[in-house]
Amino acid sequence: MAKTIIARCERKGLRMTGQRRVIAQVLQDSDDHPDVEELYARASAMDAGISIATVYRTVKLFEEAGILERLEFGDGRARYEDAEREHHDHLIDMNTGEVIEFCDPEIEELQERIARKLGYELRGHKLELYGVPRKTD
Repeated sequence: MAKTIIARCERKGLRMTGQRRVIAQVLQDSDDHPDVEELYARASAMDAGISIATVYRTVKLFEEAGILERLEFGDGRARYEDAEREHHDHLIDMNTGEVIEFCDPEIEELQERIARKLGYELRGHKLELYGVPRKTD
């Protein structure tokens, strides 16, 4: 399995222009969940010739090719992450919009158990938790 976004794009036969390579590199280097505007700001800092339309088209192409996963956390912004990242779930801070990634073995086992109990073999899942910080006294 190709590890980088660029390598996976090439393996899928996508034409990788210089600007697409920049956008792919920005995505590869992201440890958050950027939306198109954030991707554009980061990519245009590396290549001032990149337009926001190019970012929109590239993100759509990468999503359709299964390279990126589109995430929507109810704030009206589509965000993106590498579709081949290690499995994780999300906790969204409703005050700030911060997205916290986590993986909990107990939750994973519970989901498997629920699927088995209902007569299913689990093939995948997404878990999004929405909350606000607890007030500490």
